[in-house]
Amino acid sequence: MSGLNLVDSSGWLEYLTGSDRAGLFASAILRSEDLIVPVISIYEVVKRVLREGTDSHAKEAVQAMTKGRVVDVDLSIALGAVRFKLPMADSLIYATAKEFGATLWTQDADFKDLPDVRYFAK
Repeated sequence: MSGLNLVDSSGWLEYLTGSDRAGLFASAILRSEDLIVPVISIYEVVKRVLREGTDSHAKEAVQAMTKGRVVDVDLSIALGAVRFKLPMADSLIYATAKEFGATLWTQDADFKDLPDVRYFAK
């Protein structure tokens, strides 16, 4: 696995809420120079934060997430994503990790048996 990391949306939510599982993702998130952040993850996290929190919490989430390298969905990622038998957002997130040779950090069981994934069972 490479030195680059990508934390999926569920990992970000654990970290941002300071849950008892936040530590599982902290080392990847705190190494912002090695962190890839798909825009779809920002969308998912902000949407959830706004549903359960305030605009201020959402702004804090965006500030934290944009310390890493934010990656848009481009044609290469979109076409790469169609290969995976995952829901659309998960496919785009995993394709982004693959595009950059990054390790995907997650607690989402959809990813557990895929290569270059650090999976933390709930």
